[in-house]
Amino acid sequence: MAFSKGPHAGQITSTDVARAAGVSRATVSFVLNGTPTARISEETRTRVLAAADELGYVPHAAARSLRAGRTDLIVLPAAVSAAGRLFSDWVDEMETALGERGYTVVLHGNRSPDPVTAARAWAQLRPAAVLAMAPTGLTAEAVQVLAQAGTTAVLTIAPEPVPGVLTLLGDQTDIGRIAAEHLIARGRRRIGVLMPTERGLSAFAEPRLAGVRQVAAEHGAAVTPLPMPYGGDAAAALAVLCRELGLDAVFGYNDEYAALLCAALSDHGVDVPGRIAVVGADDLLLAQIVRPQLTSVRYRLPGADVIAEAVAGLINHGTAEPLPPLWFELVPRQSS
Repeated sequence: MAFSKGPHAGQITSTDVARAAGVSRATVSFVLNGTPTARISEETRTRVLAAADELGYVPHAAARSLRAGRTDLIVLPAAVSAAGRLFSDWVDEMETALGERGYTVVLHGNRSPDPVTAARAWAQLRPAAVLAMAPTGLTAEAVQVLAQAGTTAVLTIAPEPVPGVLTLLGDQTDIGRIAAEHLIARGRRRIGVLMPTERGLSAFAEPRLAGVRQVAAEHGAAVTPLPMPYGGDAAAALAVLCRELGLDAVFGYNDEYAALLCAALSDHGVDVPGRIAVVGADDLLLAQIVRPQLTSVRYRLPGADVIAEAVAGLINHGTAEPLPPLWFELVPRQSS
Protein backbone atom coordinates (compact mmCIF):
# COMPACT_ATOMS: atom_id res chain seq x y z
CA MET A 1 0.00 0.00 0.00
CA ALA A 2 1.45 3.38 -1.02
CA PHE A 3 2.02 5.97 1.68
CA SER A 4 0.50 9.38 1.13
CA LYS A 5 0.49 12.53 3.21
CA GLY A 6 -2.76 13.57 4.75
CA PRO A 7 -4.36 16.95 3.98
CA HIS A 8 -2.79 19.97 5.62
CA ALA A 9 -3.34 23.67 5.67
CA GLY A 10 0.08 24.54 4.25
CA GLN A 11 3.10 26.15 5.83
CA ILE A 12 2.36 28.84 8.39
CA THR A 13 4.51 31.93 7.85
CA SER A 14 5.18 35.15 9.71
CA THR A 15 2.80 36.85 7.26
CA ASP A 16 -0.03 34.66 8.59
CA VAL A 17 0.90 35.61 12.17
CA ALA A 18 1.03 39.31 11.26
CA ARG A 19 -2.40 39.10 9.58
CA ALA A 20 -3.95 37.31 12.56
CA ALA A 21 -2.46 39.76 15.07
CA GLY A 22 -3.19 42.84 12.97
CA VAL A 23 0.43 44.00 12.91
CA SER A 24 3.28 44.23 10.42
CA ARG A 25 5.69 41.39 9.62
CA ALA A 26 8.46 43.53 11.10
CA THR A 27 6.60 43.68 14.40
CA VAL A 28 6.18 39.90 14.38
CA SER A 29 9.92 39.54 13.75
CA PHE A 30 10.79 41.93 16.57
CA VAL A 31 8.54 40.10 19.04
CA LEU A 32 9.49 36.53 18.14
CA ASN A 33 13.20 37.31 17.97
CA GLY A 34 13.13 39.28 21.21
CA THR A 35 14.82 42.29 19.58
CA PRO A 36 15.85 44.46 22.55
CA THR A 37 15.96 47.76 20.62
CA ALA A 38 12.40 47.48 19.24
CA ARG A 39 9.73 49.52 21.02
CA ILE A 40 6.83 47.08 21.22
CA SER A 41 4.03 47.52 23.72
CA GLU A 42 3.20 44.68 26.05
CA GLU A 43 -0.33 44.48 24.59
CA THR A 44 1.05 44.08 21.06
CA ARG A 45 3.65 41.55 22.15
CA THR A 46 0.98 39.46 23.89
CA ARG A 47 -1.25 39.60 20.80
CA VAL A 48 1.56 38.46 18.51
CA LEU A 49 2.59 35.60 20.78
CA ALA A 50 -1.04 34.47 21.11
CA ALA A 51 -1.50 34.50 17.32
CA ALA A 52 1.71 32.56 16.77
CA ASP A 53 0.69 29.99 19.37
CA GLU A 54 -2.82 29.59 17.93
CA LEU A 55 -1.49 29.12 14.39
CA GLY A 56 1.31 26.80 15.49
CA TYR A 57 3.93 29.05 13.91
CA VAL A 58 7.58 28.02 14.28
CA PRO A 59 10.23 30.64 13.36
CA HIS A 60 12.48 29.74 10.43
CA ALA A 61 15.95 29.43 11.95
CA ALA A 62 17.75 29.45 8.62
CA ALA A 63 16.05 32.66 7.49
CA ARG A 64 16.80 34.31 10.82
CA SER A 65 20.45 33.31 10.56
CA LEU A 66 20.72 34.83 7.09
CA ARG A 67 19.58 38.17 8.50
CA ALA A 68 21.86 37.95 11.53
CA GLY A 69 24.89 36.55 9.72
CA ARG A 70 25.01 33.62 12.17
CA THR A 71 22.71 31.11 13.85
CA ASP A 72 21.89 30.65 17.52
CA LEU A 73 23.66 27.29 17.42
CA ILE A 74 26.43 26.34 19.83
CA VAL A 75 28.68 23.73 18.23
CA LEU A 76 30.15 21.08 20.50
CA PRO A 77 32.67 18.81 18.74
CA ALA A 78 31.85 15.14 19.24
CA ALA A 79 35.20 14.24 20.85
CA VAL A 80 33.91 15.63 24.14
CA SER A 81 30.87 13.36 24.24
CA ALA A 82 33.11 10.33 23.70
CA ALA A 83 35.39 11.21 26.62
CA GLY A 84 33.30 9.45 29.27
CA ARG A 85 30.50 9.90 31.77
CA LEU A 86 32.02 12.99 33.38
CA PHE A 87 31.87 14.91 30.10
CA SER A 88 28.53 13.47 28.96
CA ASP A 89 26.96 14.71 32.21
CA TRP A 90 28.61 18.08 31.68
CA VAL A 91 27.23 18.23 28.12
CA ASP A 92 23.71 17.62 29.46
CA GLU A 93 24.12 20.45 31.96
CA MET A 94 25.50 22.78 29.28
CA GLU A 95 22.59 22.03 26.93
CA THR A 96 20.18 23.04 29.69
CA ALA A 97 22.07 26.18 30.73
CA LEU A 98 22.54 27.41 27.16
CA GLY A 99 18.96 26.47 26.22
CA GLU A 100 17.71 28.72 29.02
CA ARG A 101 19.62 31.53 27.31
CA GLY A 102 18.06 30.89 23.89
CA TYR A 103 20.78 28.75 22.29
CA THR A 104 20.73 25.26 20.82
CA VAL A 105 23.70 22.95 21.38
CA VAL A 106 24.59 20.84 18.35
CA LEU A 107 26.99 17.90 18.55
CA HIS A 108 29.32 18.05 15.54
CA GLY A 109 30.73 14.79 14.20
CA ASN A 110 33.92 16.16 12.62
CA ARG A 111 36.93 15.00 14.64
CA SER A 112 39.78 16.11 12.43
CA PRO A 113 43.04 16.42 14.39
CA ASP A 114 43.93 19.49 12.30
CA PRO A 115 42.48 22.60 14.00
CA VAL A 116 41.98 24.57 10.77
CA THR A 117 40.21 21.70 9.01
CA ALA A 118 37.99 21.23 12.05
CA ALA A 119 37.26 24.97 12.27
CA ARG A 120 36.20 25.07 8.62
CA ALA A 121 33.76 22.22 9.22
CA TRP A 122 32.29 23.94 12.27
CA ALA A 123 32.11 27.29 10.48
CA GLN A 124 29.80 25.88 7.81
CA LEU A 125 26.99 25.97 10.37
CA ARG A 126 27.65 29.67 11.12
CA PRO A 127 27.48 28.99 14.87
CA ALA A 128 27.27 31.70 17.48
CA ALA A 129 29.85 29.80 19.52
CA VAL A 130 32.09 26.75 19.44
CA LEU A 131 32.92 24.82 22.61
CA ALA A 132 36.14 23.07 21.56
CA MET A 133 36.57 21.32 24.88
CA ALA A 134 38.93 18.56 23.77
CA PRO A 135 42.57 19.63 24.20
CA THR A 136 43.25 19.78 20.44
CA GLY A 137 45.30 22.98 20.36
CA LEU A 138 43.33 25.68 18.55
CA THR A 139 45.54 27.86 16.38
CA ALA A 140 45.24 31.53 15.47
CA GLU A 141 44.33 30.52 11.91
CA ALA A 142 41.53 28.27 13.15
CA VAL A 143 40.15 31.05 15.35
CA GLN A 144 40.27 33.42 12.37
CA VAL A 145 38.28 30.96 10.24
CA LEU A 146 35.55 30.94 12.86
CA ALA A 147 35.60 34.73 13.28
CA GLN A 148 35.15 35.21 9.54
CA ALA A 149 32.09 32.96 9.71
CA GLY A 150 30.53 35.21 12.35
CA THR A 151 31.34 33.04 15.36
CA THR A 152 31.86 35.49 18.21
CA ALA A 153 32.61 33.06 21.04
CA VAL A 154 35.11 30.21 21.14
CA LEU A 155 35.80 28.25 24.31
CA THR A 156 38.55 25.69 24.76
CA ILE A 157 40.58 23.84 27.40
CA ALA A 158 44.32 24.49 27.29
CA PRO A 159 47.30 24.64 29.66
CA GLU A 160 47.93 28.29 28.73
CA PRO A 161 45.62 31.12 27.55
CA VAL A 162 44.85 30.97 23.82
CA PRO A 163 44.73 34.41 22.12
CA GLY A 164 41.23 35.34 21.00
CA VAL A 165 39.68 32.37 22.82
CA LEU A 166 37.94 32.07 26.18
CA THR A 167 40.31 29.56 27.73
CA LEU A 168 39.44 27.16 30.51
CA LEU A 169 42.86 26.57 32.00
CA GLY A 170 43.64 22.93 32.66
CA ASP A 171 46.43 20.54 31.69
CA GLN A 172 45.60 16.88 31.04
CA THR A 173 49.20 15.97 31.84
CA ASP A 174 48.45 16.91 35.47
CA ILE A 175 46.05 13.97 35.70
CA GLY A 176 48.78 11.53 34.65
CA ARG A 177 51.31 13.19 36.95
CA ILE A 178 49.02 12.94 39.99
CA ALA A 179 48.28 9.27 39.29
CA ALA A 180 51.97 8.43 38.78
CA GLU A 181 53.11 10.31 41.88
CA HIS A 182 50.64 8.34 43.97
CA LEU A 183 51.64 4.98 42.50
CA ILE A 184 55.36 5.63 42.86
CA ALA A 185 54.85 6.83 46.44
CA ARG A 186 53.26 3.41 47.08
CA GLY A 187 56.42 1.69 45.81
CA ARG A 188 55.27 0.86 42.29
CA ARG A 189 57.93 0.99 39.58
CA ARG A 190 56.51 -0.87 36.55
CA ILE A 191 53.51 1.18 35.49
CA GLY A 192 51.16 0.42 32.62
CA VAL A 193 49.07 3.24 31.12
CA LEU A 194 45.78 2.22 29.53
CA MET A 195 45.31 3.94 26.15
CA PRO A 196 41.73 3.82 24.80
CA THR A 197 41.59 3.04 21.09
CA GLU A 198 38.18 4.66 20.57
CA ARG A 199 38.09 7.53 18.11
CA GLY A 200 38.65 10.98 19.57
CA LEU A 201 40.07 9.93 22.94
CA SER A 202 43.75 10.28 22.08
CA ALA A 203 43.45 14.04 22.68
CA PHE A 204 42.89 13.20 26.35
CA ALA A 205 44.90 9.99 26.63
CA GLU A 206 48.19 11.15 25.11
CA PRO A 207 48.73 14.08 27.52
CA ARG A 208 47.86 11.84 30.47
CA LEU A 209 50.45 9.32 29.27
CA ALA A 210 52.97 12.16 28.97
CA GLY A 211 52.27 13.15 32.57
CA VAL A 212 52.92 9.62 33.81
CA ARG A 213 56.14 9.47 31.82
CA GLN A 214 57.37 12.78 33.25
CA VAL A 215 57.02 11.57 36.83
CA ALA A 216 58.34 8.10 36.04
CA ALA A 217 61.48 9.59 34.49
CA GLU A 218 62.11 11.58 37.66
CA HIS A 219 62.01 8.41 39.76
CA GLY A 220 63.51 5.81 37.44
CA ALA A 221 60.21 3.96 36.95
CA ALA A 222 59.25 2.13 33.72
CA VAL A 223 56.13 3.02 31.73
CA THR A 224 54.32 0.75 29.26
CA PRO A 225 51.42 2.07 27.11
CA LEU A 226 48.56 -0.45 26.94
CA PRO A 227 46.14 0.08 24.01
CA MET A 228 42.66 -1.24 24.79
CA PRO A 229 39.20 -0.96 23.19
CA TYR A 230 36.37 -0.58 25.69
CA GLY A 231 34.98 -4.09 26.06
CA GLY A 232 35.11 -7.21 28.19
CA ASP A 233 37.17 -9.36 25.82
CA ALA A 234 39.76 -6.61 25.35
CA ALA A 235 40.00 -6.09 29.11
CA ALA A 236 40.47 -9.81 29.66
CA ALA A 237 43.30 -9.93 27.12
CA LEU A 238 44.93 -6.89 28.70
CA ALA A 239 44.69 -8.44 32.18
CA VAL A 240 46.68 -11.42 30.91
CA LEU A 241 49.22 -9.09 29.29
CA CYS A 242 49.66 -7.06 32.49
CA ARG A 243 50.47 -10.25 34.37
CA GLU A 244 52.90 -11.44 31.67
CA LEU A 245 54.71 -8.09 31.61
CA GLY A 246 55.16 -8.15 35.37
CA LEU A 247 53.48 -4.76 35.85
CA ASP A 248 52.82 -3.69 39.41
CA ALA A 249 50.51 -0.75 38.60
CA VAL A 250 48.17 0.56 35.90
CA PHE A 251 46.82 4.04 35.36
CA GLY A 252 43.50 3.22 33.71
CA TYR A 253 42.85 6.49 31.76
CA ASN A 254 39.51 7.05 33.51
CA ASP A 255 37.24 5.27 35.98
CA GLU A 256 35.23 3.44 33.33
CA TYR A 257 38.25 1.81 31.70
CA ALA A 258 40.00 1.28 35.03
CA ALA A 259 36.96 -0.47 36.55
CA LEU A 260 36.67 -2.72 33.51
CA LEU A 261 40.34 -3.69 33.83
CA CYS A 262 40.02 -4.25 37.60
CA ALA A 263 37.20 -6.73 37.00
CA ALA A 264 39.23 -8.56 34.34
CA LEU A 265 42.29 -8.73 36.61
CA SER A 266 40.17 -10.21 39.38
CA ASP A 267 38.69 -12.77 36.96
CA HIS A 268 42.24 -13.87 36.08
CA GLY A 269 43.31 -14.27 39.69
CA VAL A 270 45.37 -11.07 39.87
CA ASP A 271 45.05 -9.39 43.25
CA VAL A 272 44.24 -5.67 43.16
CA PRO A 273 46.09 -3.90 44.72
CA GLY A 274 48.33 -6.64 46.13
CA ARG A 275 49.91 -7.54 42.83
CA ILE A 276 48.77 -4.69 40.57
CA ALA A 277 47.55 -1.33 41.85
CA VAL A 278 45.01 0.51 39.66
CA VAL A 279 44.17 4.22 39.51
CA GLY A 280 41.37 5.79 37.44
CA ALA A 281 40.29 9.37 36.80
CA ASP A 282 37.12 11.52 36.99
CA ASP A 283 36.00 10.24 40.45
CA LEU A 284 32.69 8.93 39.16
CA LEU A 285 30.16 7.25 41.45
CA LEU A 286 31.31 4.06 39.75
CA ALA A 287 34.64 4.35 41.59
CA GLN A 288 32.84 3.91 44.92
CA ILE A 289 30.55 1.11 43.75
CA VAL A 290 33.12 -1.34 42.35
CA ARG A 291 35.20 -3.62 44.56
CA PRO A 292 37.89 -2.90 45.39
CA GLN A 293 36.82 0.73 45.45
CA LEU A 294 38.77 2.62 42.83
CA THR A 295 41.42 5.21 43.58
CA SER A 296 40.75 8.09 41.20
CA VAL A 297 41.97 11.52 40.16
CA ARG A 298 39.07 13.88 40.79
CA TYR A 299 38.47 16.25 37.86
CA ARG A 300 36.27 19.27 38.33
CA LEU A 301 34.91 21.62 35.67
CA PRO A 302 33.34 25.01 36.44
CA GLY A 303 29.55 24.88 36.71
CA ALA A 304 27.49 24.88 33.53
CA ASP A 305 25.77 28.16 34.45
CA VAL A 306 29.14 29.89 34.91
CA ILE A 307 30.37 28.76 31.49
CA ALA A 308 27.03 29.45 29.76
CA GLU A 309 26.96 32.99 31.15
CA ALA A 310 30.51 33.61 29.91
CA VAL A 311 29.66 32.26 26.45
CA ALA A 312 26.49 34.37 26.25
CA GLY A 313 28.49 37.43 27.30
CA LEU A 314 30.96 36.88 24.48
CA ILE A 315 28.19 36.40 21.93
CA ASN A 316 26.18 39.44 22.98
CA HIS A 317 28.81 41.86 24.25
CA GLY A 318 32.19 40.58 23.09
CA THR A 319 33.50 40.28 26.65
CA ALA A 320 33.40 37.74 29.46
CA GLU A 321 34.85 37.32 32.91
CA PRO A 322 37.77 34.84 33.15
CA LEU A 323 36.68 31.33 34.03
CA PRO A 324 37.92 29.52 37.13
CA PRO A 325 40.53 26.90 36.17
CA LEU A 326 40.07 23.15 36.23
CA TRP A 327 41.41 21.44 39.30
CA PHE A 328 42.51 17.90 40.02
CA GLU A 329 43.16 15.96 43.21
CA LEU A 330 43.77 12.34 44.12
CA VAL A 331 41.02 10.43 45.95
CA PRO A 332 42.75 7.34 47.45
CA ARG A 333 40.68 4.18 47.84
CA GLN A 334 41.21 0.42 48.00
CA SER A 335 42.55 -0.26 44.48
CA SER A 336 45.97 1.27 45.14
